[in-house]
Amino acid sequence: MAVRLAEAGIRVTVGSRDAERAAQIVREMGEKVPSLASLFEGTDNTGASAADLVVVATPWDSVVPTVRALREPLAGKVVVSMANALVKEGREMLALIPPRGSMAAAVQAALPSSLVAAAFHHLPASEMENLESGLEADVLVCSDHSKAKAATVDMIEQMRGLRPLDAGSLNQAAAIEAFTAVCITLNIRHKAHSTLRLAGI
Repeated sequence: MAVRLAEAGIRVTVGSRDAERAAQIVREMGEKVPSLASLFEGTDNTGASAADLVVVATPWDSVVPTVRALREPLAGKVVVSMANALVKEGREMLALIPPRGSMAAAVQAALPSSLVAAAFHHLPASEMENLESGLEADVLVCSDHSKAKAATVDMIEQMRGLRPLDAGSLNQAAAIEAFTAVCITLNIRHKAHSTLRLAGI
């Protein structure tokens, strides 16, 4: 995602609990796409929370502790959750049901003063990172806050190959997140990097 955003000319700050780890990731991205290296910055999570819009891209089981520690700096900001609670069993991915129904709802509960949206659940990372992959995908966006939804849609529209679709309130996040298990299972079985495309819209 950082690479796609940088391609659109957007400065991207990569955060981590360990600032040096973030700096290392940024160096690696810069080596892969030297023309975009100047648009990447690495810092700790507190530094990353200063961004105008924050995307939470940690593994699902560390999402809530991560954002809870940043409740104050994230107050009033748009926060995009892309976490899916999944577990692999054999050659299938299975969806777990978080206590609040979705990871996005858990993020909103942990950040009551933030404007949470859910998006980016069905995108294959390898195709996103490869700017020559020819990626074409729809991105479902849901939120209870019109400002968060508008900001997320605007961000997606700037990323080549992606089309944002308004999928309704944050209540839809449960179904959207769970469907990721189906997408990944199809990719495992068919050795593919498929994306979500909805016809007729």
